[in-house]
Amino acid sequence: MLAAETALAGVGENVHSRPVEVRYDRGRHDRAKLGFVVLAMEQTVEDDVFHLTPEGVGVHFARIPMSNNATVATLGAMAPDITRAASLLLPEDRLDVLCYTCNSGTMVIGEAGVRQALRRAKPEAKPTTVMTGVIRALRALGARKIVVATPYLDEVNDYVLRFLRERGFEVLEIQGLNIRENTAIDRVEPEFMREYARALDRPDADALFVCCGALRTLDIVGTLEADVGKPAVVSNQAQMWDCLRLAGIEDKLPGHGRLFDLGCAAHARAVALEGPAADAAE
Repeated sequence: MLAAETALAGVGENVHSRPVEVRYDRGRHDRAKLGFVVLAMEQTVEDDVFHLTPEGVGVHFARIPMSNNATVATLGAMAPDITRAASLLLPEDRLDVLCYTCNSGTMVIGEAGVRQALRRAKPEAKPTTVMTGVIRALRALGARKIVVATPYLDEVNDYVLRFLRERGFEVLEIQGLNIRENTAIDRVEPEFMREYARALDRPDADALFVCCGALRTLDIVGTLEADVGKPAVVSNQAQMWDCLRLAGIEDKLPGHGRLFDLGCAAHARAVALEGPAADAAE
């Protein structure tokens, strides 16, 4: 028996706390609570989400097992663990929104399947994915013809191209860096990605999309838009815009692209374009 337990054993008394009337408020996160499922080795998403979180909004994270090698096989292997990881988020409290943060995983596993897995974990929360947010962002900005830059292997880029085309976008150009390791994607210089995306732009493109939340493109989205004179959508920007607007949070966040000038009404119009089949099995 530990010394403290020995001392208590000899007291022979029980504690009787005096009743008091406790005052409660709505807690630190009284505006909304957002949950995010992030990859095990992820090193960018959390920083960006915290950076974009307004006062009174809570953000909560769970990690999902994932190989450092980002291939179609390893991305698809995450599917059985999504519900398990998401169920760790505030298990005895409510979330307003629950988001899966892997672009490529969403496209390989299937957007509808991912959202269904999130709903099983937290049925009270509005389920979304980073790619769901990207599509809503592009539609809210009125983009139809787009140019796409990614860090992915071309076997993954095939999924990106198919995903965007199936949702009605004309992809004028898509190019990837053919990086296999997630931890290497984290280290791609933001200024390099600005130059790379800018070089892909075409006069007839309505918007640029830089795919992958591990890239630090939130740092350069404002300057990229100024370079090309049109909207630029990057993953963590679109993801957080989507999650905040789903939660009814209207805050504008200057310096992070013109997307954040669009409020809940524009977001709702983009969601309405998905139609009733948005959660149908893919």
